[in-house]
Amino acid sequence: QVQLTESGGGSVQAGGSLRLSCAAFGLTFSRYTLGWFRQAPGKVREFVAGIRQSGGEIFYADSVKDRFTASRDNNKNTVYLQMNSLKPEDTAVYYCGAKWGFSGTYYSGYTNWGQGTQVTVSS
Repeated sequence: QVQLTESGGGSVQAGGSLRLSCAAFGLTFSRYTLGWFRQAPGKVREFVAGIRQSGGEIFYADSVKDRFTASRDNNKNTVYLQMNSLKPEDTAVYYCGAKWGFSGTYYSGYTNWGQGTQVTVSS
């Protein structure tokens, strides 16, 4: 059974940093594209970053480009999201998603999700 578990969320002031982790179990991790998404209260879930199986290609939403860095360690079955220069508008529940292979887009097709971790940025 596939399981994704996020951690590392918390409360920070604007300009601060957090590092999220997502540990995966029950899947051949290196065969999966991983994605980070977030959902703020009253809003739809939005794409944040996606990383291909080998980690050699990473794609970011414009809103986080140059501030967030996604990475993965296929030996540890873990994907990370380093978030710097955080803004109040980054406040959301952050989710990681996984999908086998790569369907040509980072935005959709994820079949497995974690439970999410809360990130709160105060001004």
